[in-house]
Amino acid sequence: MDLSWQNFRNDEFWREIPLWSGVDYQTFIDHKWQEKNAITTHKKLLKTIADLASDEFLEDAKMGFRKAPMTTRITPYLLSLMDWEDPFNCPIRKQFLTLASHLKPDHPMMRFDSLNEQDDSPIKGLTHRYEDKVLFLALDTCPVYCRYCTRAYAVGSDTATAEKVSIKANRDRWADMFKYLRENKQIQDVVISGGDAFRLKASQVTEIGEELLKIDHIRRFRFATKGISVMPMKIITDTAWTDAVVRIADKARSQYKEVCIHTHFNHVNEITKITQDAMNLLFSRGIKVRNQSVFQNSVNDTPETMIPLVKKLSYINVQPYYVYVHDLTAGTEDMRTTVKTAMDLEKRVRGTTAGFNTPTFVVDAPGGGGKRDVHSCEWYDIMTGISVWAAPSVKPGKKFLYFDPIHLLPNSEHQDMWQDKEMQKAMIQAALDQRDFQ
Repeated sequence: MDLSWQNFRNDEFWREIPLWSGVDYQTFIDHKWQEKNAITTHKKLLKTIADLASDEFLEDAKMGFRKAPMTTRITPYLLSLMDWEDPFNCPIRKQFLTLASHLKPDHPMMRFDSLNEQDDSPIKGLTHRYEDKVLFLALDTCPVYCRYCTRAYAVGSDTATAEKVSIKANRDRWADMFKYLRENKQIQDVVISGGDAFRLKASQVTEIGEELLKIDHIRRFRFATKGISVMPMKIITDTAWTDAVVRIADKARSQYKEVCIHTHFNHVNEITKITQDAMNLLFSRGIKVRNQSVFQNSVNDTPETMIPLVKKLSYINVQPYYVYVHDLTAGTEDMRTTVKTAMDLEKRVRGTTAGFNTPTFVVDAPGGGGKRDVHSCEWYDIMTGISVWAAPSVKPGKKFLYFDPIHLLPNSEHQDMWQDKEMQKAMIQAALDQRDFQ
């Protein structure tokens, strides 16, 4: 039996990067040092890895920067975890550093705000799609920028290929959002995201938390952050931020309410001894942490990659909660895979660990249908890659379509059909007309 997922990387791996070869543990573990030394320009990134990667890779990355919808921001911790002996195939590199040679044309049905978050927002930055739950976008910055960000329409700075909507941290905007929450008594659940809750100041964590706790009908809220996977030392060394979350959670518990953290790991290589120490700290202080992964081609789309991730997360008391089939986001067609692949892998994962630690594989239905269990599609044609979804409790009577990547369709005939606009319309209409659809 393979128990390697119980082992945690505990070496000074960052010293392999020439720029940080002289950095000791105490310095590296400081979140302020991580923030100060985050790589935020293409030029600095190329300079940092110049001695680690081939000229071919560096040129590929340089060309990729010009086509990426997200700006660059990578922490030293994250860059150090990338496999610089094989950067082309590194599962961490794939998530944060675009290579031009790997890019595929966007699917014709891709839309920049594919989940229709803005259309479902009665107030800018407050998405109200589910009857009793809202998404509270507190800010538009993150500790790192993922190239596959589903909120690329707003997160980070403008790029050559993407002009962003501003949802900066703003008390006036927050006040309007709190007013809406107070007036809509059916709302019980709030997701505080952005951007990333890691980028909120401790005082802002307290401010938002206190305001939500004043609203009687709100029973639970969670701080959503990628930060734990890309800068876990913040939990350990930013005592003000961690203390603020704990105080809010403790106060919520005294009101019989729940406050937790939702985070985002995609691959087992993202988890180190630093991660374990951070999660042990949160666990000891009574904070529940759940994980939401994104299902990605050649990152976590096999039993050999997903099962160890699920087991390792469970081992450090992080509950595997969701695995999202990759959204139709710009510039990431090489990262998407098929609904069929997700269905098959879910079957392989189920039964390998306790049910409460088995993630639910979901499709976030494009157009605002919300999260649907991957096995619950109304109709699916693996040849055209079109799946049809219903969301009767979210938008009754409406049909939602998800599209597999064209280059992964089983035969060239159907791949070619997607190059013809009239054939596109015909395939979509045929899917919508299926009698199996209820």
